[in-house]
Amino acid sequence: MGVPDARKPEPARRTIGKRSKPAIKGKLKKKPLSEITDKALKRYLKSLNGHDPANLYQLVIGEVERPLLKNAMDYAGGNKSQAAKILGINRGTLRKKLKFYDLLEE
Repeated sequence: MGVPDARKPEPARRTIGKRSKPAIKGKLKKKPLSEITDKALKRYLKSLNGHDPANLYQLVIGEVERPLLKNAMDYAGGNKSQAAKILGINRGTLRKKLKFYDLLEE
């Protein structure tokens, strides 16, 4: 037993289900958000089994916009002005959207 060799760090382990799999930097494929969205939409439409979707635009916008706003606010440390600047929208618009998604903290 000794001190681990600092030159050869062990790969980080992440849990997936009941298995543990090494997460090696640079080995994970990064897919563009548009590709992930495209696949998710195709799966969703296929799952409808021929039924027409209702309000698909609003469904997709809501699924993307809520986490976008939440992450921008988290990144800005809760500062609405900074988050609005990051998002490229007016602070009033951000406030309205935060209220709509029940993310507004007074």
